[in-house]
Amino acid sequence: MADQQALDEVVTFTSDLIRIDTTNRGGGDCQERPAAEYVAARLAEAGLEPTLLERTKGRTNVVARVEGSDPSADALLVHGHLDVVPAQAAEWSVHPFSGEIRDGVVWGRGAVDMKNMDAMILAVVRAWAREGVRPRRDVVIAFTADEEASAEDGSGFLADRHAGLFEGCTEGISEAGAFTVHDGSGRQIYPIAAGERGTGWVKLTARGRAAHGSRPNRENAVTRLAAAVTRIGAHEWPLRLTPTVRAALTELAALYGLQADLDDVDGLLDKLGPAARLVEATVRNSANPTMLEAGYKVNVIPGEAVAYVDGRYLPGVEDEFRVTLDELTGPDVEWEFHHREVALQSPVDSPTYARMRAAVEEFAPEGHVVPYCMPGGTDAKQFSRLGITGYGFSPLKLPEGYDYGAMFHGVDERVPIEALHFGVRVLDRFLRTAQGS
Repeated sequence: MADQQALDEVVTFTSDLIRIDTTNRGGGDCQERPAAEYVAARLAEAGLEPTLLERTKGRTNVVARVEGSDPSADALLVHGHLDVVPAQAAEWSVHPFSGEIRDGVVWGRGAVDMKNMDAMILAVVRAWAREGVRPRRDVVIAFTADEEASAEDGSGFLADRHAGLFEGCTEGISEAGAFTVHDGSGRQIYPIAAGERGTGWVKLTARGRAAHGSRPNRENAVTRLAAAVTRIGAHEWPLRLTPTVRAALTELAALYGLQADLDDVDGLLDKLGPAARLVEATVRNSANPTMLEAGYKVNVIPGEAVAYVDGRYLPGVEDEFRVTLDELTGPDVEWEFHHREVALQSPVDSPTYARMRAAVEEFAPEGHVVPYCMPGGTDAKQFSRLGITGYGFSPLKLPEGYDYGAMFHGVDERVPIEALHFGVRVLDRFLRTAQGS
């Protein structure tokens, strides 16, 4: 089991990493190197040989391998990203890059997304070095850049240019799963991610006839764009159940003593109460307009107008997503993928999933582990190019009233120290017992 030093270190490492500002504003505006050098130094102190890799200067990734005791076993990838989304200090109770530790809580941008998991990984492998532990299977550790944007400088670069570092890896774990969900009636649910919706960020372009704003214009690019955006925003996507979501609904229904009526999913979700939040975003595709760009003067009708849409699609239905966008945009608006990544589906009957479940249940026997599909995406998408099956497993035992989902990209992001301690213990137990195939 993880020792006291590991429990102390996970808090220190989380705070230290938060204080290293790795804000990713997109468009290449980020410097992960200081954080990469920090984690590389902690790994080197544990006797590992970390490799630092960059596609772009300052956009640094770190990869290291912990050799297992059985060379014939498949390797396991454990990965976390070093970058964070922007934070406006004026909106926060504490400075977002202070890493302040107060009242048993670590505060700051990245406390949940995901410098906490980075710190857990460091604490566990350093505890192994002190104890002389070798897992059965090789464990490849990757700390990546650029996850909060395109991943082109991070996991995409590693998968495309440095595949050899991940030789033998068949499965991987990262954010976000095995966290406590309180349902308001005393139950504690621990969802483990076994799938992700695909990413389809879309650019819409409407063209028309530029003209004076005082004259009638039936070829107004802004009007055409607005109509398409309205259709997309109002569209009701049909129900599409993946195996992971079916398993989630079935297990949640059993937990609440309900019949798993998958012919009336919306009715079942209504009966699940707060637990429905684990599933409701992943029973359909989605497309939410997020950005508009048009015009340069109030009395000039522009010849072009642009919008961006955050689209997400379930495994197996990307073609339906494309066809639907063709229909919703209509003949006067063109669309293209601004950024696209695959949807993922991972088995929930695998030995690895069973061992994740067992590790959580050992330290949270009152908890109920269920599978779920992430509504968004992670670096697991890029690593899937290497044939690596990804799971979301960054364990945290959270108190009632703590809104885990609101911490992601939210104001006053923070993580309880006890949650970090739980995470280290569960992660340590899982990695020690992970067997491979």
